[in-house]
Amino acid sequence: MSATAAQTAVLSGPKSVVERGSEDYPERLLRCGSPPDRLYVIGDVAVLRMPSLSVVGARKATPYGRGCARRFSTLAAARGLVVVSGGARGCDSEAHRAAIAEGAPTVAFLGGGCDRIYPAENAALFQSIIDGGGAVVSERDWTFPPVPYAFRARNRLIASLSAATLIVEAGLPSGTFSTADEALAVGSEVLAVPGSITSASSRGANRLISQGAVPIIDDDTFLDALFSIYGCLRQEAFPGEGSGGGALAGRQAADSLLAALRAEPLGMEKLRDIARECAPAGEDPWVWLMLRLAKLEQEGEVQRYPDGRFGPVVRPLV
Repeated sequence: MSATAAQTAVLSGPKSVVERGSEDYPERLLRCGSPPDRLYVIGDVAVLRMPSLSVVGARKATPYGRGCARRFSTLAAARGLVVVSGGARGCDSEAHRAAIAEGAPTVAFLGGGCDRIYPAENAALFQSIIDGGGAVVSERDWTFPPVPYAFRARNRLIASLSAATLIVEAGLPSGTFSTADEALAVGSEVLAVPGSITSASSRGANRLISQGAVPIIDDDTFLDALFSIYGCLRQEAFPGEGSGGGALAGRQAADSLLAALRAEPLGMEKLRDIARECAPAGEDPWVWLMLRLAKLEQEGEVQRYPDGRFGPVVRPLV
């Protein structure tokens, strides 16, 4: 069998058929224009209802695109988001591998049936997805062939399942660009990593930014975007943190507060909600909030606006 041929019945794991209307059916898929009547799943169906970020990019990815897919998928997975992609070569594969390496579940939507693996060289990757607590999913019957039109159709599912879609590299035209269109159609946020204006692989992403997609220019802008869309996200412990875990949790909570204030000015009611979710265990949320706001003001990171809200310090242009 050639590398591009579809393999048959190579994946092992629990198989499920999730009917529309059942409790396992992800409600977010109902937003798309033609929700599938059923989903064919190998793996854990529960991950389809967990908070997720869709990450897509070019199949013929550049090293830059692959690196961005790994980088941002790792950050998302470490913060408790399921990484959703299409299992294709290039950026999609890197996104799945990054989530697996982080010990987090990931979901691959296939164009053909789950028993007709395409691309064939990703069979081991798909098995790792299942073994890692994720799922391989299709709206097509188990043995449905991976025909071209099915891949374009499945893009709407990738875009609909998540509250946001990150485009790491996309040409014009491309399936990746069409996934962004599908995300916009269902009201999901679209994030895009800019690239060189001379790179054909980045024309689609750059065009999306010019049309209003959120530009992801570094780790901070990505994490700020995640906080704005998903709220307080779980932070993974770093290996070997030992007794320093409490201090680490405090820094992470403080960073979450700062990220929220950088995203938009907030009044005390919303700040109290954030404090209740993010204050380290054992600390009074109100006291923690007041002390942290005072420190951020002292450091020149935030200021209190005339209307009483707190927000980022507005610095004059130099």
